[in-house]
Amino acid sequence: MPPRPLEIGPAGHAAAQAIERTRTARGYSQRQLAARVTALGRPMTFTALSRIERTVRRCDIDDLVAIAAALGTAPQALLADTCTPSGVAGGGAT
Repeated sequence: MPPRPLEIGPAGHAAAQAIERTRTARGYSQRQLAARVTALGRPMTFTALSRIERTVRRCDIDDLVAIAAALGTAPQALLADTCTPSGVAGGGAT
């Protein structure tokens, strides 16, 4: 039996929303952004990008870095929503 895929957590959901929000703010379609990511050396189809944005597919760190570069932003900007005190990367209670 194949291993069960890991569930996408809150940080993954927030990053997916940030990718879609930034993409639309820049005026790129999913096809255009996927082509830009591919041109940077990280092959990506628009279907893969769509699945990332819909949180059907996990966005690995290499995808995140390439998508950020194609969007002209820092990877941290796509993770910003996850770095709040209640977010995963922000820690929470001390």
